[in-house]
Amino acid sequence: MLKKNLLGCAGLALLLLVAGCAMPPTSGSTANAPAAKTLAAPTNPPPYSMLRTEGTRWVKADGSAIELKGVNLGNWLMPEFWMMGYGDHAPVNDQCTLEAVLDRRFGFAERERLLKLFRDHWMTQRDWDLIPQFGLNLVRLPFIWSVIEDEKNPRHLRPDAWHYLDDAIAQAQARGLYVILDLHGAVGAQGTEHHSGCAGKNLYWRTPEYQQRTSWLWQQIAARYRDNPVVAGYGVLNEPWGSTAEQLAAVVKALYTAVRAVDPNHIVILPDHPKGIAAYGKPSEQGMRNVVFETHPYPGFFGWGKPGLEVHRDWLQCRPDGAGLCDWKTRMAALDTPLYIGEFQPWAELEPELSGQITRASFDAYAKLGWASTAWSLKKLSRSGGQAPLNWGLVTNAAGAGVPELNFEKASLVEIENFFKLFGGVPYQINAPVLKWMNSATAPEPFKRP
Repeated sequence: MLKKNLLGCAGLALLLLVAGCAMPPTSGSTANAPAAKTLAAPTNPPPYSMLRTEGTRWVKADGSAIELKGVNLGNWLMPEFWMMGYGDHAPVNDQCTLEAVLDRRFGFAERERLLKLFRDHWMTQRDWDLIPQFGLNLVRLPFIWSVIEDEKNPRHLRPDAWHYLDDAIAQAQARGLYVILDLHGAVGAQGTEHHSGCAGKNLYWRTPEYQQRTSWLWQQIAARYRDNPVVAGYGVLNEPWGSTAEQLAAVVKALYTAVRAVDPNHIVILPDHPKGIAAYGKPSEQGMRNVVFETHPYPGFFGWGKPGLEVHRDWLQCRPDGAGLCDWKTRMAALDTPLYIGEFQPWAELEPELSGQITRASFDAYAKLGWASTAWSLKKLSRSGGQAPLNWGLVTNAAGAGVPELNFEKASLVEIENFFKLFGGVPYQINAPVLKWMNSATAPEPFKRP
């Protein structure tokens, strides 16, 4: 547990919550804002049901409804350096570059030890304990292929292949959370972006061996977890945008077939393409069952307007003329398939009270349609700390508890070790308006504002 000038329940409410502390009013809150629920994590999580699809909805095994609201565990099992305060053009900004630098300077064994040190400190008990406090019951677990496959001995498992996935599932189960396993970085990289693990590569699509190894990888995963109801589904490829829509559909169908050869139970998640999902056809007519489509809508970002009430209102309320969410609802009805909102960011660059209200409204809108959703992301750290408007984390480092920008080319081994260890103890600041509204007994109405 972190310890840094905690002032008690009535004091600095933005720091890491201690179980049982009530939240004081936050900046921008109104006098009649609803009170938050008790925030304690469940001590006896409810029994799990193997999830499945029914029409356009995610449901429990018996067909009863379930609301799945969650968060991504970004930067844990595949680093994304912007989430540690680095710029997009930093010399080291993806896993491949980090591995190459550490290999050259210290050797493979030390690289592996350092990566384990990073992973063991980025995600700890305090992080897991925060998730249910936000009223969430689902996590998406992004991982890179080499967490499981031995990179020096292809199509063989690492000696510690299941260490992190097994632990994540156990930690989630202890808190009543479901888990979506998300292959965020495939061997060879499935895109040109840094979040494929290796920026600028995109070798997956023109290398049949990489595609076959990914099928092998998913068969290992499916065989291990085929009877585990804590696992909500398999995200077979994250944002695989380095190919045509037609090649993507063909490759993902092959991954589906590989999974189904060993696991008839779990939902398989079909990723979308910038040109849409039409290339897949209707899943039931393609021999695919118990599948969902995945999309990552980011209203206000990446060329989609600017952050503010209007862009979220238009998306969630289908403006103009049935666009936005209603367009996806219509498509899913025609395909008789549910949707998974695998990533979205509803609170960044909004004034505090509005950020909490739009976050809750977004989760509620997706749940009303029977769709699972996971915001990006649980934690994002910065140089100076504090809950800055652009922070994409439900939690960040506290103001004044900045994270240094380490030069991996020049830092000593001890400096790198201490940098990674820092993540396990840096004081936290939580997103209080989001916490409040996610636990509110009364749903907000952000779009009815005067």
